[in-house]
Amino acid sequence: MFSQVKNKEAAIGIIGLGYVGLPLALEFAKKFRVVGFDINTSRIALMQQHIDPSNELDANAFNGADILFSSRLEDLSLCKVFIVAVPTDIDENKVPNLKPLQSASATVGKVIKKGDYVIFESTVYPGCTEEDCIPIIEKASGLKFGLDFKAGYSPERINPGDKSRPLPSILKIVSGSDSEALENISDLYGSIITAGLHKATSIKVAEAAKVIENTQRDLNISLMNELSIIFDKMGIDTNEVIAAASTKWNFIKLSPGLVGGHCIGVDPYYLLHKAKEIGIEPQVIASGRRINDGMPAHIAKKLVQRLISNDINPGEARVLVMGVTFKEDVTDIRNTKVVDLIKELQSYSVQVDTFDPLVSKKEFEHEYGFSLISNPSGTYHAIIVAVSHAEFKLLPKDYFLELLDPSSRLFFDLKGIFGSFKHDTQYWRL
Repeated sequence: MFSQVKNKEAAIGIIGLGYVGLPLALEFAKKFRVVGFDINTSRIALMQQHIDPSNELDANAFNGADILFSSRLEDLSLCKVFIVAVPTDIDENKVPNLKPLQSASATVGKVIKKGDYVIFESTVYPGCTEEDCIPIIEKASGLKFGLDFKAGYSPERINPGDKSRPLPSILKIVSGSDSEALENISDLYGSIITAGLHKATSIKVAEAAKVIENTQRDLNISLMNELSIIFDKMGIDTNEVIAAASTKWNFIKLSPGLVGGHCIGVDPYYLLHKAKEIGIEPQVIASGRRINDGMPAHIAKKLVQRLISNDINPGEARVLVMGVTFKEDVTDIRNTKVVDLIKELQSYSVQVDTFDPLVSKKEFEHEYGFSLISNPSGTYHAIIVAVSHAEFKLLPKDYFLELLDPSSRLFFDLKGIFGSFKHDTQYWRL
């Protein structure tokens, strides 16, 4: 397989060109022939013009790339290797939504040939590749796994918005359905990854390794969130506690906050789902999720209490929420917990203005049904800085003071980036 790809006798097909698939496709296209496939024709049109729809890459990243961007199934038939990098999310009941993965597997099944490879990068629970995806490919293709085609799993590790860690500099986990598959897949990824490879002993081990990376982080942050609730009740500044505790060499420094996005806020539910399927009711993982999912309600309740203590009727209050993305300096609004915060505030009849200069107004309204304002105006009884965009950090103190109603001046700094405002506002942070 690798020999044919290396000599450009066959192409690599990347299925799903989001924040994971596109950088991977362009990196491979520096050395090999690549077909970048996505069912979203408008996204394909942008990429053909050297525009990244996810706003992660600039036009220079497309230079010199031997790549065909396409939404046509027949173009995928040119490929020897199919790498699936579609999103995996959860539904409204917090159950894994495998529909994009199942659809991508069916697509592969229509074009895969004897001797071909399929590699999955999407985050899943252990066993998903071989138990859920491969049977779909077998049914659609009429081929037999192991005999006619091989498979592997190499989890994505891209950190959106992180320009200091490009794809080649992130160590890659690789796995294969047998020793030959592992060797070929290792050669393939090893040709673009400079940080090195970790060869997992099986596909399930690689799947499990990926899903616990974000589960561990989710649990660590949930501890900080629970501590922030406790310390707030005691009148202790959590940031100051963390700063003091961090002076010990083995203390893991993390901060409380909203935990959303398409990784940390989602992946633990995949592990929970699989555990329940095999008859185990996880306690620690489920508890961490409950705490993190409950933070928007905690923040909204705290704000309403502060409004009432200032003799302001919540139903007559005007609040500005700054930042709606799931993390700083990205345009990604998937599974952002800021939306949950807005809903919680509105449940108290609070009037909420929402502002984020990085986000498309049309996209946000289409996704969540909320409008974004072009610029904050008038006066607000409270301002919540929910996301620490670099653009927000540059704003002077007077900017915020001019927007705040003198009768309250409530300033909720969820990321703790405006500590100097303590003396000029009714300041609060997690």
